[in-house]
This record gives sequence, structure tokens and C-alpha cells, in this order.
Amino acid sequence: MAPTTMQEPTLLLLTALADAPRHGYALIKEVEDISSGRIRLRTGTLYAALSRLQQEGWVHVVGEDVVDGRHRRYYALTGAGADVLAMEMERLRATLREADRRLRLRAGEVTA
Repeated sequence: MAPTTMQEPTLLLLTALADAPRHGYALIKEVEDISSGRIRLRTGTLYAALSRLQQEGWVHVVGEDVVDGRHRRYYALTGAGADVLAMEMERLRATLREADRRLRLRAGEVTA
């Protein structure tokens, strides 16, 4: 079940995982890219969020390996995670449509 309002870091993480599985550092970089540099997750914040998303059933571990002596765990979006992301996208679209409508009313572009 989707929360009534998804926090931006959660939205960004689910978005970062929507097209492909990624490991932690790659997720940090993706979130930074998606947010145009506004959001840079710290490692502790990232892994706490991933743990919560796993408990929600929205993300799961799909693989692990060791690269240059460092352990990497790869995360992927689950079907439930994709559903929640799609619901959040629709919620945001509805909000944007209403904001656009009201701004056009304010500017006198639309009659009530």
C-alpha cells in the first residue's frame, strides 16, 4: 500500500531502480543525477532507506559480488515497488494538472 505522500528520497530511489538493478554507490549517483544535484544521499541514509524499502516489499536484493575488495549488493525494484511508483506518478500528475489549472485561472487564461 502506498503512503499518502511519498518522501522525495524514496521517490528518487524507486525511480533510480525503475530501469535496472543498481548497487549502493550507483544509486547515490543516480539520485544525484535525477535530482539535478539537489539531493545527495549519504551512505547511512541510503542503506537505511533501502532496508525500509525492502521491508515494504518494494525493493529486493538481486545479487552480490566483490569488486576491488569491496562488497557490492545489487538492488532491484519489485512488482509492488513498480506499482507504488506508478501510483505516485499519477498522484503527482494530478497535482501538477491542478496547479497548472489554477495558475492559468490566476493569469486569466481559463474561464471557470
